[in-house]
Amino acid sequence: MAASHIPNLNTLRNARGTGRGRDRLGPGSLFATASEEDKVAKDKVVQQTDQDASVSRLSAVEAGYLNDPFARHFVSGKGQRRLPIINRGTYVRTTAIDNLVDEFLSKNPAQAKQIISLGAGSDTRFFRLMSRESSPNGTGILQRPNIIYHEIDFKANTTQKLHPIKKLSELYGHIGTPITIFDSGNLSEAHSDDTLHADQYHIHPIDLRNLDPSCPAPRSFDVIDTALPTLIISECCLCYLSPAAADTVALYFTRHLLPDSTPVGLILYEPVQPNDPFGKTMVSNLAARGIVLQTLKRYGSLEAQAARMISYGLGGTGGASVKDLWDKGVEEKEKERVARLEMVDEVEEWELLAGHYCVAWGWRGWLKDDVWEGWKRMAERVGGKP
Repeated sequence: MAASHIPNLNTLRNARGTGRGRDRLGPGSLFATASEEDKVAKDKVVQQTDQDASVSRLSAVEAGYLNDPFARHFVSGKGQRRLPIINRGTYVRTTAIDNLVDEFLSKNPAQAKQIISLGAGSDTRFFRLMSRESSPNGTGILQRPNIIYHEIDFKANTTQKLHPIKKLSELYGHIGTPITIFDSGNLSEAHSDDTLHADQYHIHPIDLRNLDPSCPAPRSFDVIDTALPTLIISECCLCYLSPAAADTVALYFTRHLLPDSTPVGLILYEPVQPNDPFGKTMVSNLAARGIVLQTLKRYGSLEAQAARMISYGLGGTGGASVKDLWDKGVEEKEKERVARLEMVDEVEEWELLAGHYCVAWGWRGWLKDDVWEGWKRMAERVGGKP
């Protein structure tokens, strides 16, 4: 929930009930009908949203909302203090996804698991997970997890991310032992300007739109273990694709790359509710920056997100708005701590903004061990549908 995603609130007040912003989403694909030059320019706009998110994360960390010693390494320049409602939104979104990830990792923690982060950009979750101290008895969700972690993004974003990773020991020390990939009989570099392959961490410079079930998988996907229980994460990534392209990407992993016998979970963080005055203004303001949230019209409600998960072959579903995740998912003592960090005067604006973003999740498999029980409980607690 970067600052650039916020509607101008004064404009919003003037727009309520006027219907402004209608049809600003527009039909068609952001990329499909553009010239090559226009496509590159639009790709760059989407890529730059990662830096917006990085600045917002660092702001929340420096204000005391989150504990993330790695956030500062992925922000160019000094950073910028965000509004209190943005810091709170970043906190709720990050904490909710962290809780889902921890639930995924907590059952049978000795068993190897896999996480695939789509459009990961400068996200620090891998480093936060791997900086945990090992638990002496090998149990509990706070131990250093036994995972293989994959990040997939544009080459421009993976190149930018690898700059600090290669330079700083506090990052490089967590990536594990470098490995090499065989490509048509030739060794490829374990480390390059845009690519990283280590025993527990892989960064793939791949345009997700190029994944095609009818074509051979990218060579670097050979390191994806299709038998491991796998969690797929998309934080404001698939929403920039056309609905058809977003569905193709999700189905590529849930139905094509990973067999039905593999337990799979999917977490999405996306905007919702595009048709009320606030949503229309949000869409309009983003469109003015060249950002089109293409899946928003099709998947603009929790019910639509749940149906989406089922269409991807994930029989269990849950989801909640950021507002409900704060209201129902954060304990009172923690709310009091967060409230002391900054005064949130814009209560109405907070509720509007938080009501227009959601975290949705779906899962399949592992019925015998009930590994997804924590996800079911979270769905019940915050009002989603298991």
